[in-house]
Order: sequence, then C-alpha cells, then structure tokens
Amino acid sequence: MAHITVFGAGSWGTAMANVAAGAGHDVCLWSRRSRISRAIAATGRNPDYLREIDLAPSIYATSSIAEAAVFADRWILAVPSQALRGLAEKLNQLASTRIRICNLAKGLEITTGKPLSQVCHESLPRGVYSTLSGPSHAEEVALGRPTAVVVASCLSEEAFEWQVILSGQNFRVYTSDDVTGVEIGGAVKNVIAIAAGMAGGMEMGDNTLAALVSRGLAEIMRLGAHLGAHPITFAGLAGVGDLMATCYSELSRNYRLGRAIAGGDSPEEAMEHLGQVAEGYYTVRALKEHAERYGVDMPISMAVYRVLYEQMEPSAMLEELLLREPKPEVSPEIKWAFGGKPCGDG
Repeated sequence: MAHITVFGAGSWGTAMANVAAGAGHDVCLWSRRSRISRAIAATGRNPDYLREIDLAPSIYATSSIAEAAVFADRWILAVPSQALRGLAEKLNQLASTRIRICNLAKGLEITTGKPLSQVCHESLPRGVYSTLSGPSHAEEVALGRPTAVVVASCLSEEAFEWQVILSGQNFRVYTSDDVTGVEIGGAVKNVIAIAAGMAGGMEMGDNTLAALVSRGLAEIMRLGAHLGAHPITFAGLAGVGDLMATCYSELSRNYRLGRAIAGGDSPEEAMEHLGQVAEGYYTVRALKEHAERYGVDMPISMAVYRVLYEQMEPSAMLEELLLREPKPEVSPEIKWAFGGKPCGDG
C-alpha cells in the first residue's frame, strides 16, 4: 500500500484519486478551493466535477497545501499545464524529502515553450519525474470503463513503480522511457482535436476527419523527431491512441471547442461556454514558436493558431490545407528519427 497525494480536484484529478484509492492506497485529494474539499468530505462527491460519481470513502480531501504535501512522498499533479510551474514552486518549499512525481497535465508552457518535464525539473528539483498519458477521458475512468495508459520516466524502475501502484482491474498501465515522445504526443493531439472539432462542426464527414487525424499524427512525429522522441511512441497509446479518443469524442474539451467555433462562436466565447480548460487553446501558441524555431512543417497546428488568434474562418482554414502543395506522405525527418534519444534533456 502506498500513500499518494493528488494535487488538483478537477475531473482528471478526481478520477485518478478514485483509481488510486480503488487500488488500495491511502489517498489525499487537494483542492485549492475549500468549498470543494468540504463537500467531498461531507458528501463523498465532488460538487463541480464528475458530480454523479461516488468517491471512495478512504479519500481524504483537504484545501491545505501543506497538509497535502506531508501526507505522502508520492504526488500526482493534476492541474492545467499553465498552472504547473506555480504549483510546483509552492510544493518545492514544502518538499522535505525526495518526492516521486507523476504529472497528468498535457501541454507546453506557453510563456517559455518548455515541456512540462523541464518545468518540473526547474521548479521542483527534488522531484523524480514521471508523466502519464494516453486515451483516458476522466468521465469514463471514473465510471470504471476499461482504460489503458502509459507512464513514462527516464528511470525505468520509477515507471514500473507507478505501473504497479496505479494498475487495477479496469485501469491498465504500460511503461515507457520516452518522456519526450509521451509529452509531445499528449500536447499536440489537443491542437489537432480542435481542428477535428471544426471539421465535425462543418459536417465534413469521416474522410475529412480521418485525413486530419492522420496528417496530425505526421505533425506530431515531425516535431517529436526534432526533439529526440522515438517515432514508435506515436504508434502507441500516447500517439494514435490519444488522438483517436480526443479527435472523435464529444467528451473531448478540445473537440467541443472546435465544434463551437465552427458553429459561429468566437474562440473567446467558445472557451467561456466550455467552462473548463481546453489545453490546445494555449498549447498552439507554444507550438507555433517551436515550428518556426526548428523549421518543422506543422500546417494543421498553424491553421488552428490562425483561427484562434488571427480571426481566420474555419472554412478558410480547411480550404488552405487542401490547396497546399502536394508532398510525400512520409517526410525525411521521420525516416531518420529512428535513431532518436528516448529521454531527451533532463
């Protein structure tokens, strides 16, 4: 039995707290809002997220970050990617021993363009870092529907320990040493899902959606190749798997954001109506800088950026993509990338 603190009581943090408690571990669930922690303690349910789900009675809820920090030396970070550095800096002041970290956020830090592993290494240097990703809607995880994910760490024994801790009857965890690949797959797929939502909102059909997803995967592989990821990672749960779940489902916030924009909402209105964080809205800003800095061809991501931040119409986005110069399906950088370094920097 392990002691685990989950920082962040949104949908994903709440679902993962239930997964860990269901596997027999002592779990503390931290919320920055005391109203939520009090409600969980009183009713066994989160009043704002996954409201119909009964949480394991063994989950201890608190809004005291100091209390949550000392509860365990294994921390699951389940906050939006743009809030990760701020939380990690606070936790670094409370970490008295070496901490095992499993990050659930998917994205890039937009102010620096850095991957979340680097953000954690800088702001919580005593943490031993792992990241968990894959096709995993929080709503379905909370309902106990069979789910498979991948946990990646540069230390194989660390990934294995998280695998053992979090695996359950309906939650299957695989391991990887490709932190860079798992993080890039989890970040870029949210941007592709916005494009998929726009296509769905314009009723473009299955052919168009399949083309967007396939070519979106090519963009993920090209960027991953430049950053040292292994292309095979993108054929797995953090690549194709997460793309399928995110680009084809109304449970996906990024997909719903794209549909709302195609339906006539401005990006700002669509984000407000969504009521939750759609990571792709922010990640695409960092992707634009990466694509320009490394000379990586990412036309779908750049088109999404133009819709979100430069007032391009979704219909014009699709027309622009279709009228691009014909190219080979597999670009050279993907072919030579099979010699990439699994862990990247850090």
